[in-house]
Order: sequence, then C-alpha cells, then structure tokens
Amino acid sequence: MRLRATLLTMTMLTLAACSTDPHLMSIKSDQRGPDEFAIVPTKPLTIPTDLNALPAPTPGGSNITDPTPAADAVAALGGNPAQLSAQGVGAADGALLAYTGRLGREGNIRQVTAQEDLAWRSRHSRRLLEVIAHTNVYYRAYEPMTLDSWTEIERWRTTGVQTPSAPPRGYSATGAVTAPKKAQAPDHMRK
Repeated sequence: MRLRATLLTMTMLTLAACSTDPHLMSIKSDQRGPDEFAIVPTKPLTIPTDLNALPAPTPGGSNITDPTPAADAVAALGGNPAQLSAQGVGAADGALLAYTGRLGREGNIRQVTAQEDLAWRSRHSRRLLEVIAHTNVYYRAYEPMTLDSWTEIERWRTTGVQTPSAPPRGYSATGAVTAPKKAQAPDHMRK
C-alpha cells in the first residue's frame, strides 16, 4: 500500500513538472485561448431607409454594426460622438508638440525604432539552453535599458525636486526580489 502511494505521488509530481507557465510575452503560443471576439455584442442589423446613404465598404475599416462603447458612452452623457474621431492636433497640444519638435523630428520614427529594436534583439537573442528550455529572455535582453527607480529618485531629490515614491526597494520588474541596497542619508545630511 505504501509503495503504491509513493508511486502515485511520484507520477503526479512528474506530470506536474511537465506543465508550463503561460508565456505571455512569447509570440509563439501553442495554446488556443478564448476567442474574445466571439463574446463581444454587436449592434442589431437594420436596413436603412436610404441605401444610397450607406458609406462605401472599406476593407479593414469599421462596420456600422461594430460596437462603439466610447461613442455610445459620450452620446449617453449628452456629448457629440463625432468629436472622438476628430483628426489632427488638439489646440491644447500644439504648444507641447512645438516644444518637443524644436530640435527636429523624423517622420518615420516608428520604422527607425523598429529597425533599431530588431538589431538589438538579434544581438541579445536566446542562448542555446534558453531555446531548449523555452525561457523568456525579454527582461535579460532589455536589462541595460531598465531604469533604477531608487537611484533616479535619489538623483532628483538631491537637486531639491519633490518626487513621488518608488516601488519598494528590492522589487524588480521581473517580480524577483533582489537584495536591497543600504540606505544612505543625502550628502547634505551626512556629517
């Protein structure tokens, strides 16, 4: 009886070890998740009084039966849903865009950053054991670009700028707890 319980426990542990956590940042997934689009309600089909008033079909465009929750909420609150699709720069953002573009800007910045990121990822790709183990290398690849929030807060506070709090010491974006750094008083408080 004891041998049977031991074998059953070992079998269950072996099977449990074969399971994997979901790889949320992995584009390749062998699992089929729920189809979110199957449960989204659509507007009822109606025939308009004038069929010539219908917009021309646009491949990949919106459909008159597609749900528009933002526009529906604006209309329910007495607003104008047509303002949601207004194109161009708002009046309040003109000064901000002028200031940020004062040193020049590239029109194809998205393509430039996509190419730079592709080059970065190719230089920091998976290692052989990471490929075999199907591990996520996102945090390791982008770690040099990670901001140390406590060092940055201390830098700003030494200049006299009021800053909000940061995540607790020892917390990292990966969820791993790291050893906290020894807290030191600012230079002007040390004797």
